[in-house]
Amino acid sequence: MTTTTDLPSTADSGRRWSAHPPSFTHLSRLSDDTGLFEHARHAIVRREHGYCTDDVARGLVVTSREPEPTEEVIRLAERYLAFLTHAQDARGSFHNRMGHDRRWTDQPGLGDWWGRALWGLGTAAARSPAAWIREEALVAFSKGAARRSPAPHAMAFAGLGAVEVLRRHAGHAAAAALLADAAIMIGTPDPDPRWPWPQQRLTYASAALAEVIIAASQLRHDGPPLDAGLRMLTWLHDIQLRNRRLSVVPAAGWRRGAVRLRHDQQPIEVAAFADACATAAAVTGDPGWETGLRQAIGWFLGDNDLGMPMWDPATGGGYDGLTPHGPNLNQGAESTLALISTLQHARRWS
Repeated sequence: MTTTTDLPSTADSGRRWSAHPPSFTHLSRLSDDTGLFEHARHAIVRREHGYCTDDVARGLVVTSREPEPTEEVIRLAERYLAFLTHAQDARGSFHNRMGHDRRWTDQPGLGDWWGRALWGLGTAAARSPAAWIREEALVAFSKGAARRSPAPHAMAFAGLGAVEVLRRHAGHAAAAALLADAAIMIGTPDPDPRWPWPQQRLTYASAALAEVIIAASQLRHDGPPLDAGLRMLTWLHDIQLRNRRLSVVPAAGWRRGAVRLRHDQQPIEVAAFADACATAAAVTGDPGWETGLRQAIGWFLGDNDLGMPMWDPATGGGYDGLTPHGPNLNQGAESTLALISTLQHARRWS
């Protein structure tokens, strides 16, 4: 893994990045009394596209992670929690899409949105400063944790929710079983050092898979070896460096043996990488992982392939992707949440 000498000193970079605390202004702009709108044209909400559980769940993650939330942030968290509990059916599955008319447009299922819903609920149950939010979130998480998805990414997101619950409620049996099954579903790294990844293709939020393996090695006595997750994350870090800057696998993904494209790079990939590096640093105590965190934060601030900021300081919104010609200036929910999530880690140097 690249050492910290590849970047400015911790003190210098800390001063730079801690000067950009996460702003919830644009997230509030994208939200109403029901939930969080998915899309925007530049900074203006596109209400016709409605809401999705995927984004509301990510909203609950970032609002619950705030150490000293304002009243507005707590109100957002409560709103997002209400949306998720409404999206959940009696068996623990979730609807994903709701129109602006407040009607569901799909049937409950176990796709990525189920996993992200459990991630949001688990984070709220573990970290929210509001007791009523923690209690209700734990009830909904426990119901959903009884289900299983056939998709590795959905299981990885659910596993991250289980990690949050287990860090506060070590004896939560459903969370422990879910985390174990998520690690099994993700699989073990390939022994080939040229592609030490359990799957033959990198798609999206890849670092979340490595993060689950790393966390499971700590929280499960019979979990996977720590080295497996660290190998995955180290390789992911190294292949996503270009001129010592983060250059993440784009939306088209990358299949083993194929030519890798450079665009369009997505903020969700950067946010997942930042979270995984933070977990690796916490589990191992190795400050070298903070290099990856600084590179992820730097990607949003302009340390990327085109040297252009990936957010709008005037609105607080994150741009939707890095194209060959510059940022996609639309500021939708996913990109704004990825920005907030990544900048939350800058507090390490404040």
